[in-house]
Amino acid sequence: MTTIYVFPGQGSQRVGMAADLFPEFPELVREADTELGYSIVELCTKNPDRRLGKTQYTQPAIYVANALHYFKLLRETRERPHYVAGHSVGEYNALLAANVFDFRTGLRLIKERGELMSQVVGGSMAAVVGLTLPKVEAVLRESGYKGIDVANINATDQIVIAGPRSEIECAERVFLDAGAARFLILNVSGAFHSRYMKRVKDGFQAFLDGFRFSCPQIPVVANTTAVPYPERDVEIKSSLAMQVVSSVRWKETVEYFLALPKPEFREVGASLVLTKLIQQMQRN
Repeated sequence: MTTIYVFPGQGSQRVGMAADLFPEFPELVREADTELGYSIVELCTKNPDRRLGKTQYTQPAIYVANALHYFKLLRETRERPHYVAGHSVGEYNALLAANVFDFRTGLRLIKERGELMSQVVGGSMAAVVGLTLPKVEAVLRESGYKGIDVANINATDQIVIAGPRSEIECAERVFLDAGAARFLILNVSGAFHSRYMKRVKDGFQAFLDGFRFSCPQIPVVANTTAVPYPERDVEIKSSLAMQVVSSVRWKETVEYFLALPKPEFREVGASLVLTKLIQQMQRN
């Protein structure tokens, strides 16, 4: 049996997440508060000013919640998985689980990543359900929506697109007419994993250069390549920087895992969104 832990990303946030875990990890909560400059407990349990919908707050909240779920699981089982992966921001939790960096370093990275992304305004994302990737690409090409990119390939028939908010909203009718079962505009505050994050990539790369990362002790399957992360520090940094402008290749990531001997998945976080995607692929 091959044990695989997967960590959810943006879209998994909800008011009250990790509320039962904060009292169990007071030192990590204090570390988070010190690093962030605000109360992580208040953010996750009370959502002041609806901050959980803003990426500079969403990303740290998800990272901390996922981390506490992982540390609790580790405490209870005293076992580590054979492989890990995370969806977008969840990849930082996968790298944490693989001991590439510690909790506080990961939070520093996520804080900077979220703040840089929040500075790129006017973008949006939508999930196109019921169409394959080639069909989505054909619709974009034939309809003339040249400003829209494929951001996430979550499953065979679930593709997330990103681009200017006006284009995303106008594209809904085009995709529904092309046979999409659903077109869902996502609760995110930018066009993530698209060309519009180029400035973020450059700034984040410079920030990453101030850190030193360890070789992963557990294979971490990367969003950008759908194969395990490289071992060298410079290549890890390059992959993390590229992630913000690249498609999340989640479908291929799951396919990589399904080819392993008797894969057993466990989602570690405040949602089951990845579990549902994996179960769908297993059925197919």
